[in-house]
Amino acid sequence: MNPVVQKPDMLAVRAYDAMFMMPNVDLTGIMEQLTRTGKRTHQLWLNDESLAFIARGREYRNEFHLNPSYEIQYSLKGDLHLHYRDDENKEKIAFVPEGSCLFQPPLVPHSPRFSPQSFQLVIERARKPGEIDKFHWYCDGCDALLHVETYTVDDYKADPVSRAYERFNGSTEFRTCKHCGTVKPAVKL
Repeated sequence: MNPVVQKPDMLAVRAYDAMFMMPNVDLTGIMEQLTRTGKRTHQLWLNDESLAFIARGREYRNEFHLNPSYEIQYSLKGDLHLHYRDDENKEKIAFVPEGSCLFQPPLVPHSPRFSPQSFQLVIERARKPGEIDKFHWYCDGCDALLHVETYTVDDYKADPVSRAYERFNGSTEFRTCKHCGTVKPAVKL
């Protein structure tokens, strides 16, 4: 007897005396939808343990995100240039080609950059109550810290990255270096 093969959108399974939903994700379909709509992210799931989403094109990013969780970043289509700051706060770049995966420990200041035609699958530990994500911008002239935005990330559908950029872009004061006077240009999302 052959089992019936199904491809439902969501599978329910019993594990550890509880019911869990197992999403069956059409990655290609989601990438096509993001391209068609111009949106940047699509949350796949968020539960007590993990968060997963697909991101399209982060070519505009020029801030460094610090989050209390690990991140697993898989290059679905296109290459990722992950800018990060080392222990001496110096900017470095990790190259993650298409089909490759990167594990990033918690609290590493990072800035994922990839073209609008590229896509990343990102998996993180769900935030614990009270945990805060930070977004740091640095001066293009002298590399001094310009501004910090903080967010509680409890639902990635709220798009905290775009919210942080909206606040930063909307304030000349936030974008002006107090050390050398350089004004960081606002970026188009």
